[in-house]
Amino acid sequence: ITSAMEVCKSTDISLREFGCEQNLLSRPDGSASFIQGDTSVLAGMYGPAEVKVSKEIYDRATLEVLIQPKVGLPSVRERSQEQCVRETCEASLLSFLHPRSSLTLILQVVHNDGSLLSCLLNAACMALMDAGLPMSCLFCGVTCAINSDGQIITDPTVAQEKESRAILTFAIDSTDHKVLMSSTQGSFSVYELQQCIAVCQKASEKIFLFYRDSVQRRYSKTL
Repeated sequence: ITSAMEVCKSTDISLREFGCEQNLLSRPDGSASFIQGDTSVLAGMYGPAEVKVSKEIYDRATLEVLIQPKVGLPSVRERSQEQCVRETCEASLLSFLHPRSSLTLILQVVHNDGSLLSCLLNAACMALMDAGLPMSCLFCGVTCAINSDGQIITDPTVAQEKESRAILTFAIDSTDHKVLMSSTQGSFSVYELQQCIAVCQKASEKIFLFYRDSVQRRYSKTL
């Protein structure tokens, strides 16, 4: 892991430009749009609200995540992404404070130009923050790709993803920079996995800094 950290220091961690806007929808309890380069996602958070008896959990809130693709109906890919986002949200939400209630997070893909899962995670976190839901920590998503030369590319575009032999997305928490969730496809070694985790943990610092700046700008206008 030490050598992986050394690689992390020598790797140029470049992320595309971020953009974020909170509280832009009137009906949800919390909403946000998140942009990474040309990848864009809109998120709406509803709840805590009344839950169906069949879905009720007696000691915590029931979280449902729905992802709507840009065109067409949700497929197996969206179901897999929903599970990744839900697991990450459940790891950070203090859902036991709202037992027997329902939380619904709806994510609309506006445009996909690579690193979609990480953009979905970032939009989800900003929507949870906007809804004022209690959380033990914030989280962010970072995607990296390993190309045919073994180079690690952070925040890859669709074109870069197509040329890569592996794509890895990690959800990182804001307190200890631990990995809350991982989603991987392609072939890679254990050493490359450690390298990617180290690089993504380093990249997450930039995203959390953007979160802070974005929220500060928002509240400095309202105060």
